[in-house]
Amino acid sequence: MKKEILIVDSTLRDGSHAMKHQFTKKEITEYAKGAEKGNIKICVVGHGNGLGASSLQLGKSLLSDREMLETAKKQLKKTKLGAFLIPGFGTIKKDIKPAIETGIEVMMIASHCTEANITKQHIQYAVKNKIETYGILMMTHMLSAPKLLVQALQMQEYGVKGILLMDSAGAYLPENVKEKVSTLVEGLDVEVGFHAHNNLGMAIANSVAAVLSGASIIDTTSRGLGAGAGNCQMEVLVAVLHKMGFETGLDLYTLIDNSENIIAKIMKKPQEINAITLVSGLAGVFSGFAPHAQKAALRFGVDAKEILMELGKRKIVAGQEDIIVDVAMNLKQKKKFSDENYEIQSLL
Repeated sequence: MKKEILIVDSTLRDGSHAMKHQFTKKEITEYAKGAEKGNIKICVVGHGNGLGASSLQLGKSLLSDREMLETAKKQLKKTKLGAFLIPGFGTIKKDIKPAIETGIEVMMIASHCTEANITKQHIQYAVKNKIETYGILMMTHMLSAPKLLVQALQMQEYGVKGILLMDSAGAYLPENVKEKVSTLVEGLDVEVGFHAHNNLGMAIANSVAAVLSGASIIDTTSRGLGAGAGNCQMEVLVAVLHKMGFETGLDLYTLIDNSENIIAKIMKKPQEINAITLVSGLAGVFSGFAPHAQKAALRFGVDAKEILMELGKRKIVAGQEDIIVDVAMNLKQKKKFSDENYEIQSLL
């Protein structure tokens, strides 16, 4: 039998993007019960951008971080409660400390793929407080494998149990996954994981490629609930891994029931690859930019696809949502200039 793969369930965290951060207590309660029944090992809960991220810019949560964590905690016995944090959005004193008091057992500390150094204090605080801690490198398609290893080694030094590469833009192909995951597996002493998005329809294939390259942790969501075109669909991946001979320790039928009977009934719309999410993947921009780009496109009368491609050229990352409006305004000015120039030329 092949090694067991740790499946992390981020439905109540990354799935929050697709719910406009409006998970209710009833929905959290029902899904947490399902996660426990399905033998989920780690259930990560909170705002899509993590602890302390609820804001007008990123989206206001219906419930506070504490309310979400406490609600889920009541349903979890075997399943470990996890939280996610990006330094800058969240802090140790205001967010990690209260989360630990609420009863979290796992902490995911994330940074842009070039900024692992900003996670040092947060990781060390969580580790010191005996929290199972993982480092997350986001937007990893933007950095080469050797440079990613340098960043990962910093997180390893800080004391994490494992490091996950996040394909935040859904821009990876299996060959990219193989190169980067295998580099980390060979160069680190801690576990390596992968978090896929489905903008190019590659979330399952990329997650499988990660496992075949030595990854022992895969981050997923029920029914693929998540930003943009969604995440790696948990129940599908588990079915594929089981068919390949890998163990997960999960109850597949319960995961399927959770997807059909809980998530399918509360999701705002089906997760799909459409024009915007596809271009987002091609441009290599954060999946959560899609709704902001669409709003800006309507407001300024420009093409959302052009906004996303320009954001990709500028290498804009999560947290820089305000630049979307700037890009849309510039595109409108260029369009106006082009139209006026065309009219002058036609008159001549």
